[in-house]
Amino acid sequence: MTRSAVLGAGSWGTTFAKLLCDAGGEVTLWGRRPEIVEAINRDHENPDYLPGIALPDRLRATTDAAGALAGAEYAVFAVPAQTLRANLAEWRPALPDGAVLVSLIKGVELGTCKRMSEVIQEVADVPDERVAVVSGPNLARELAAGQPSASVVACTSEPCARALQAACMTPYFRAYTNTDVIGVELAGSVKNIIALCVGIAVGLG
Repeated sequence: MTRSAVLGAGSWGTTFAKLLCDAGGEVTLWGRRPEIVEAINRDHENPDYLPGIALPDRLRATTDAAGALAGAEYAVFAVPAQTLRANLAEWRPALPDGAVLVSLIKGVELGTCKRMSEVIQEVADVPDERVAVVSGPNLARELAAGQPSASVVACTSEPCARALQAACMTPYFRAYTNTDVIGVELAGSVKNIIALCVGIAVGLG
C-alpha cells in the first residue's frame, strides 16, 4: 500500500486523492480552509468543489501540511500554478527524503516561464527523476463520479512513472506512462488556449 499526501483540496486535488484511495492507497489530503477539511472528515464530501460526490471513508483531510507529508511516498501538488513556488518553499522542510514529487498543475510560472516540474526541482532541490507530472483531458467532477477516463503520468525515470501509474490506476481510470515531461506539461498548458481558438473559429464559421 502506497502512502500519499495530496496538497490542495480543490476539485482536482480532491478527485486525485479519491483516485489514490480507490487504487488502494493510504491518502491524506491537505487543505488550507478548516471548514472544507472538517466537511471531508465528517461528511466524506467536499461541499464547495465536489458537492454530492461521496469520498472514501478512509480519506483523511488536514490543515497540517507537515502532518500530511509525514511518511509519504508521493507528495502530490494541486495548488494554483502561481502559488506553487511560495507554498513549496514553506513545505520543503517537511518533504520526506526520497518521496516522489508529483505535479497535477497546468500552467507556467509568470515571470520565469518555468514549467511546474522545473519550479519543483528548483525549490525542493531534487533531481528530475524524482519529479512526475500527471496531465490529461479530464474533468474533475466526471472523474470523481467514476466516469471512465485516462491521463498521462510522465517522469524522466520510466520506473518512477510506472510506479506512480500503478498507484493511481482504478477500474475507471487508466494512466499511461511517458518520459516526455516537457511535452506533457506544455500540452496540458496550451490545450485550453487551442480549444478557445477552435471554438472562436467554429463560431465565426
